[in-house]
Amino acid sequence: MTHLLLAARLDVAESARSRWFLLYAGVFGVLVALMLIFGLAESRVMGFTGLSRLLVTYVQVAMAILPVFILITTVRSIAGDREAGVTEYMLSLPVPLAAWYWGKFAGRFLVAFLPVLATLGIAVGWGLMAGGEVPWGHLAADLALLVSLIVCFLGFGFLISSVARSTDVAQGAAFFLWLVLLVFMDLVMLGVLIREHLPPELAVTVALANPLQVFRTASMMLFDPQLVLLGPAAYVILDHFGPTGWLAWGIAYPAALGGVAAGAGYLVVRRGDLV
Repeated sequence: MTHLLLAARLDVAESARSRWFLLYAGVFGVLVALMLIFGLAESRVMGFTGLSRLLVTYVQVAMAILPVFILITTVRSIAGDREAGVTEYMLSLPVPLAAWYWGKFAGRFLVAFLPVLATLGIAVGWGLMAGGEVPWGHLAADLALLVSLIVCFLGFGFLISSVARSTDVAQGAAFFLWLVLLVFMDLVMLGVLIREHLPPELAVTVALANPLQVFRTASMMLFDPQLVLLGPAAYVILDHFGPTGWLAWGIAYPAALGGVAAGAGYLVVRRGDLV
């Protein structure tokens, strides 16, 4: 555990000095600041006002920012260290391979999560100072969904970084994965359903294997419990899971998928050539 914490601390310190982290943290800070400045928290949409409305918008925007930032920066973690010879140097020290790998994973998680937590804290602090009501249940669900999304794409990033032999290949694979997940959110599944006359349950099941789509629908359920915006697909989800069950699945599934991907990456690193 000591070695793991030291590896995590080293990764956090290295990431905090990089330009991408400053850009990443700045994006979330500016995002919340603009929402507050332009009075988004004071608007009323579908009956949601105050911080509830801000949280709804924040989570939807975070879904577009978090995965691509995490993938592009994380895939350089192991592949970049291998290219620079850092991996060989680190493992020549009395540091177990598992502690080094999972320490880097924990460090990257903290680097990705802390800006999200800080910006949400700013929003909550503003709401309390303005005398508004903080929707603590909504806030907790949003945090759980964001943690799940971060773990999911960290796992994908570490798996790609473990398999790829260069940072260029790793970044290309990460960008391709991001495009595939975006396409399979709506366009491809809708086209298949219309053209091939597949049963709706099958098309919805394949679409919901996409962690981005699972996150999206689970976050929608926080302000649209009946999933009216999804149309007929909502009946398949609600009949099989129910609102509470689907929210729990939206938190558990991406996190579990990321954990499996990170574990697969560790096996690749342990059995492969580290130099």
